Amino acid sequence: MADDTTQHPLKIYWIMWAALFVLSTFSYATDFLDRGYLRHFLILLFMFAKAGGIVWIFMHMGWERMALKIAILGPPVAILVLIGMMSLEGEYVEDSRLENYGESTMEVETPGHH
Repeated sequence: MADDTTQHPLKIYWIMWAALFVLSTFSYATDFLDRGYLRHFLILLFMFAKAGGIVWIFMHMGWERMALKIAILGPPVAILVLIGMMSLEGEYVEDSRLENYGESTMEVETPGHH
């Protein structure tokens, strides 16, 4: 039977709080970058790093069994992979439509207004 009085050292929590503060500072610093892919990538990177740290340390996932980690973290990873695949497919469809039909077909016509 597991000992319920076991506690993790407080030092781990203080380090995680400091890391969250640093990552948040970097995330807010991206406001000074020009709008573009780099800025969006960095914002998402810092967001996922903070969320991963919170799940790993504060939700005690770092000390759980592998089956529980996979059960909790597997579905969000699968969804992210599917979102990435849909994004690639959407770009392919748009490019093939532009290549085959030209720019004029991309404009949406409103019904009754020709």
